[in-house]
Amino acid sequence: MSVSQRESSSEAAGMVRAASLIAAGNVASRILGLVRETVIAQLFGATGLVSAFRVAQIIPTMLYDLLVGGMVSSALVPVFSEYAERDRAALWQVASLILSLSVIAIGLIVIIIELAAPQVAFLMAGGFDDELLAATTYLLRLTTPAVLFLSLAGIITGLLHALRRFTLPAFTAATFNASIVIVAIVGVNIFGWSIDALAYGLLLGAFAQVMLQIPALRDAHLRFMLDLHHPALRKIGKLCLPILLGLIISQIAIAFDRNFASRTGEQSIAWMQFATTIIQFPLGLISAAISLAILPTLSRLAVAAQQTPARLDEFMNTLATGLRLVLILIIPATVALFVLAEPVVRLLFQRGEFTTFDTQQTALALRFYLLGLTFAAIDQPLIFAYYARQNTLTPALVGLLGVGFYLVAALTPTLFRPMQMTDLVLANSIQLTGHALVMAWLVNRLSPLRGRGLASTVIKAVAGAAFMGLGLWLTQPLIGQLLPPSHFIMGALGLGLMVMLGSGLYLLAAVLLRMPDLHLLARLLRRFWIR
Repeated sequence: MSVSQRESSSEAAGMVRAASLIAAGNVASRILGLVRETVIAQLFGATGLVSAFRVAQIIPTMLYDLLVGGMVSSALVPVFSEYAERDRAALWQVASLILSLSVIAIGLIVIIIELAAPQVAFLMAGGFDDELLAATTYLLRLTTPAVLFLSLAGIITGLLHALRRFTLPAFTAATFNASIVIVAIVGVNIFGWSIDALAYGLLLGAFAQVMLQIPALRDAHLRFMLDLHHPALRKIGKLCLPILLGLIISQIAIAFDRNFASRTGEQSIAWMQFATTIIQFPLGLISAAISLAILPTLSRLAVAAQQTPARLDEFMNTLATGLRLVLILIIPATVALFVLAEPVVRLLFQRGEFTTFDTQQTALALRFYLLGLTFAAIDQPLIFAYYARQNTLTPALVGLLGVGFYLVAALTPTLFRPMQMTDLVLANSIQLTGHALVMAWLVNRLSPLRGRGLASTVIKAVAGAAFMGLGLWLTQPLIGQLLPPSHFIMGALGLGLMVMLGSGLYLLAAVLLRMPDLHLLARLLRRFWIR
């Protein structure tokens, strides 16, 4: 075996190890996220107050994405990785600088949002009545400080990923969700709190994300420092400015989405969020885990390719491997969720204040979201390919185009009838699809993707998923009769049986069709279950 082959094999093994660890954290996070949504559904249903909390919840999330979230993958990990390879002391200086500046800047932003909370609430949910707007304003003032802790946690995560320390960062989101669950249950049942219990839980969860990662920084030498002339700051700024433009536009699009949704009924935001929670499970478990795992490898290969152009082929092979793994897993997940939408929603949420009608509407939103799931899943590694090359302008410009797709798709139906919730969900799927297709076209121009097994993977995964979906569709009525979904235990057993059946059918098809990368997938799953 040549040196290049040994390096490639080592990189693949490292990717699998990292992906399995991140996937384990994502599983814990997504399960606790579903528990969180189940608790919210049982305690508060899909009422207007829940929609008010969703609006208040989105503000710290939007601010985090705008100020830090986009920067972590696009700039911090590549720059931190560069310093980690050559000068650990310089790495601590750069990390100290970023953390110090973030505390100052984000602290000021939190104060501004607190003062302008009524105006921000109206901007996000102008369709709410006065009572709901007042509740949204109150909740917004409780949740906004969370953005400071979310941002610090995100920066620390980027630092640890650059150091290839994936364990604790993998479980930050799980800690966040667990905090909301615990505070909501305790707050409502012991202290008699109302919807504000969710806001307190969110605030605690954001703080807990920071504290969880502190032990992984045991050898770090971090201190408060301000050096606006540091070369790393200029480099990060150069990488972030293009994506900042795209993020501003995308956050405006989110504001439009929430505002539009508030005008389609006070429950629409709640239904859409419950459906989004389900969608986020496969996205986090599959796409995010694999994308984060390949990013450090892509970053190193991108640097090597600048000096040795032949290494670009290794870069593309690594990206193609990540894309194939995503496709093998996300396509059957999409089909299974589409067939089993109502049973999944019913099992997760239909209890307490969450009604049968809520189940039907959430399942409807879920199916429309699923139309864009596969494209959303492949979009992330495609974007990361550009981030690894320290090119953030291209994804930002494509993001602007994606917002255009969304606005056209969302507003066109209003020329003929009033806006409906499904219009917004479908518009979101169209946005994700258009964005992914444009990114794929651009990556292909960088270096051809043809000949790297992607087309055959798609064909075989679609064929296997269709076989699985047909089997689930035919057996679902029978299993429903044997294990009535009206009873929770029976419904859980029935859904579990269908998941096992679907997994078996798809695995059978994968073996018969000789899908590529099954050995990598088996290694990833083996490492995941061992953990």
